[in-house]
Amino acid sequence: MQEEQRPAVRPRCEACRRPLATCLCARVVPVEHTTPVLILQHPLEADHAKGTARLLHQSLRDSRLEVGEAFDDGALQQWLGDDAVLLYPGESDATAPPRPGRLVVLDATWRKSRRMLHANPRLRALPRVALIAPPASRYASRRAHAPEQRSTLEATLLMLALLDGGHPSHEQLLERLDAEQRAWAARSS
Repeated sequence: MQEEQRPAVRPRCEACRRPLATCLCARVVPVEHTTPVLILQHPLEADHAKGTARLLHQSLRDSRLEVGEAFDDGALQQWLGDDAVLLYPGESDATAPPRPGRLVVLDATWRKSRRMLHANPRLRALPRVALIAPPASRYASRRAHAPEQRSTLEATLLMLALLDGGHPSHEQLLERLDAEQRAWAARSS
């Protein structure tokens, strides 16, 4: 009887969790910002090859990345801290603090992000901030369903520029994302 062969497991980078051949670590750019960022990532996005949250997290010196759909309320309260705001499309909340204590970003498809909000009342209750008429998206690797939708990396950098002021490091990270998209396109052709 022939023994069943299992596919070889590709070695992964410990930092970015990508296969070594597609490791993102060389694309990390230290991004200047003062507002701390909490990235809540849906589990289906955690190992998605074309996701931007891991690169964003590695580039932000004051960020936290947590993976899940429904989070423990006590842990979520601790991660949010005081005066957190949620970056989410729709109308901005007039009660959002002018200098939030933390920017919360959901990394998920739009459908999954709504599920995350439904599963986490504490997130749903946060004041919201939204991007108004953002510049054209540079992220072409995944399809947006509406013209104002942006990748997690783009949306976060745009909001940090509004909150903290723009910085050349923001553009440098976007250029690294552009390079990564070119690499994805080259590998798929």
